[in-house]
Amino acid sequence: MFPVNMYDVLSNAIWTTLTTALPVLLVAMLVGLVIGILQTATSIQEQTLIFIPKIVAVMFSLVIFGPWMFSRIGEMARLIFGQLHRFIQ
Repeated sequence: MFPVNMYDVLSNAIWTTLTTALPVLLVAMLVGLVIGILQTATSIQEQTLIFIPKIVAVMFSLVIFGPWMFSRIGEMARLIFGQLHRFIQ
């Protein structure tokens, strides 16, 4: 289904952004939560300890989810550029 007006295009773009960012954000949140629980359980309160595992997990999730994310973003870009003539007047 093709969007009818700019509101539909914008709504579709926001929804695409949220759904493509969600897997990476969930991975970062879960890794941060697990490390926070481990820090609390072991009484190690080093603030910089969380960054390296979180960066590695986000990079790994980008490798896993990257093709799906970029195909969704590419579909959205093709949809917008394909209908650009309808919105420029």
